[in-house]
Amino acid sequence: MKSLEDRQSPLIRIIIGSKSDILAGNSIREQLEVFQIPYDFYISSAHRNPGKTIDLAEKAEEEGIQVIIAAAGMAAHLPGILASYTLLPVIGVPLSGSALHGQDSLLAIVQMPTGIPVATVAIDGGKNAAILAAEILALSNPEIRKKIREFRKAFNS
Repeated sequence: MKSLEDRQSPLIRIIIGSKSDILAGNSIREQLEVFQIPYDFYISSAHRNPGKTIDLAEKAEEEGIQVIIAAAGMAAHLPGILASYTLLPVIGVPLSGSALHGQDSLLAIVQMPTGIPVATVAIDGGKNAAILAAEILALSNPEIRKKIREFRKAFNS
């Protein structure tokens, strides 16, 4: 297996629903960079561009992606749409940019029907989404597991 530093293709796909969600996307990217995990990054709305969004989900596995992180606000259909078009784990990040301060996003993501699960983190919890994605990858990657151990040790001291 190539080391993380030598690997060119991304392991994690980050998708945000709108340009206005770029700060949430940045917090995810920054945490993945701490672990030196390669990722790709897209802006794609499940409502305004469903074809592109579905394509990103359907092609992810053949492109070597192992986990998808999707950040979305308001009705927050993005994580659920992605999960319904891939067998890869999807982590939803509800965003606070609504009149309900993200409660609507949280409920839309966490209440997925049986058979189409979406892991969900706290409102504006992009950093935790990245950590959870890294933990999923660490199940089969000792290099990532080591980086998480080091992160936890530094974080808890």
